[in-house]
Amino acid sequence: MDQNSAENRDEVFSKKIKAGKRTYFFDVKATRANDYYITITESKRRQDGFGYEKHKIFLYKEDFNKFMDGMSDTVNHIKTNLLPDHDFEKYDHEPEPDHDGQDFASEFDEIGKFGSLENQDERAG
Repeated sequence: MDQNSAENRDEVFSKKIKAGKRTYFFDVKATRANDYYITITESKRRQDGFGYEKHKIFLYKEDFNKFMDGMSDTVNHIKTNLLPDHDFEKYDHEPEPDHDGQDFASEFDEIGKFGSLENQDERAG
């Protein structure tokens, strides 16, 4: 089995969120011991157009509740205390087109979620 197939066979759920020039991947993965963890990947096309910048965190089950509480507290602090008059709902729209008129997440869909093109897979890291 090639490495790409081995890495992806343990993925049991995936959620992709297109957000402007960024795409976020929330992936549930299984360990060999049938335990589960989450990888959260932020991906955006590099300014030079070659490949993607990627940032990834791993979140383990013992930290799920703490992470959700911390995220919720942090977002609520910004919305309530720092930007109470800001309209956050204005961001609930379709992704903006990339420099070539196509949003890069849609372009990535053409390559495929687990594309093997070197320096083009926006999630692999």
